[in-house]
Parts: sequence; C-alpha cells; structure tokens
Amino acid sequence: MITKSITVQASRAQPLPILFLLSVVMGFSPPVAHSLPATPPSTAFSLQPGESLRYMIAWSGIPVGSATMEMDTAQPIERQPTLRLVTTARSNKFLSKFFPVNNRVESTVDAQSLLPFQMVFQRREGKRQDDFDITFDRQKGRVRVIKNGETTTQNIPADIHDALSCLYYLRLQPSLDSGSSVRMNIHHNKKNYEVEAKVEGLESLTGPWGTVPAIRVLVIMPFQGIFLNEGNIRVWLTNDRDHTPLMMNAKVTIGSIKAILQKSPTS
Repeated sequence: MITKSITVQASRAQPLPILFLLSVVMGFSPPVAHSLPATPPSTAFSLQPGESLRYMIAWSGIPVGSATMEMDTAQPIERQPTLRLVTTARSNKFLSKFFPVNNRVESTVDAQSLLPFQMVFQRREGKRQDDFDITFDRQKGRVRVIKNGETTTQNIPADIHDALSCLYYLRLQPSLDSGSSVRMNIHHNKKNYEVEAKVEGLESLTGPWGTVPAIRVLVIMPFQGIFLNEGNIRVWLTNDRDHTPLMMNAKVTIGSIKAILQKSPTS
C-alpha cells in the first residue's frame, strides 16, 4: 500500500476542538464496497479511562485557542458501567477580544457500546449562549432535548449516538482499512442523521508528537457544525489500536480551522 508523508508545522497550525468538529461528523453519501458494522464486535479493543488529550487551535494559520478531550469512568446507569467523555474549547486572548469562545460538552455513555445516556452541551460563542441537555431512552426509542429551558422529544433509532460519542465509536473500530467506512446514526441539534466516515488512506504524519503512521478519514457534512464548518472534515488518527486523533482540518465560513495534538499520544 502506498503511503504519503505530511509534515505539520506546530508553530502555525494550532488547532480547534478536534472533538467539536469531529464529533459532528455527519454526512449522507452513497454506499461503499466495505462497511464496518453498526455495533462494535466483541474483538474490539476498549478505550482506557483516564485519557487526556490537549490540542492547539488555528484559524487560517493564526493561533486562536485550545481544546481538551478527556475520558474517565462514571457512576453506573441502569447497572451498566459507564464512561464520561468531556471536551472543552476556549479561545485565546487574541480571539477573545473579538469573538470569545468557551464551550463544554459532556457525554455519559455505556462503557461497552459507547451509546449515550445523556449529553450536556454549554455553548458560549461571542454573544451566543446555548444550553443543551439531551437524555436518550433507547428502550422507548425516544430522546428528550432541553434547549435553553424549552423541552422537546422525538423518536430515535436504537443505535443512536450523540455529537461526542460518535468520535469515540469511530476510534473503537478494530480495523480502519483504506477504502472502508464507518456508518453511524447521530442525534444533533434536535435531528437524527445517518453518518458515514470514509477511510481515505494511510500517511506518515509529522507534528509536535514526532512522525507516526496515521489513518486519514473523510467525514461528509450536510450542514454547519458547531463551529460553522462549511463542507467536509478530515481527521487523522494514529494507525494503532488506540486510533488517537492527531489532527483535524475543516473549512469555515471564512478560512479554515485546524486542530493539532500537542504532545505524543502515548505520553
């Protein structure tokens, strides 16, 4: 298999919440020849609680903020072991003068399937403030969404993910071969979407973590995501059992956003 080599300049390419953009990886696209199952097989490795990843964010090469992705154990729900996934994104002093950002997403998921029980999203972007509290009842096939104090409910498929758990589900796949795809159902902003993430190929990726083999994944976006991305998102994962997100790149209304892991994923 032919691989490419890409070098990331850490001094300019500072990132944005790889998870926020990646967590909304939703798209409609035609079937492909190879598709991974909707439920992780029993041979899939398990993500390790205690993981903490830190990213720098750049807008068109200008550093604008930082983001974190953290995972740890949580209290059991319905006697099921759970994980708590938390992602934050904050603007730096430069961007905060014009457009302050302070976002936090917390998702409590089943430790085995990674299907969500609840997601809480606090969005603070400029003058915009939104609070989401999303509770999933897969037995009844319903989701309850409380947005800024207003409650709505709707039907959902049994294998629905939220805008954060979907990234961890993608990482959980035991094999991400070139040409394969991962299909997911995702609930985002009061709507259900069918999502496909396509594995484009393998590359040698160089950045603050050194040079590592990476998997390039294309996620097709049918709408503006949390950070107003326009069009598709590309994500680079380590080509190992952890599938750690190394880098993300997406176009926004003006320019582009890039997120880059700031140290070795194994450190």
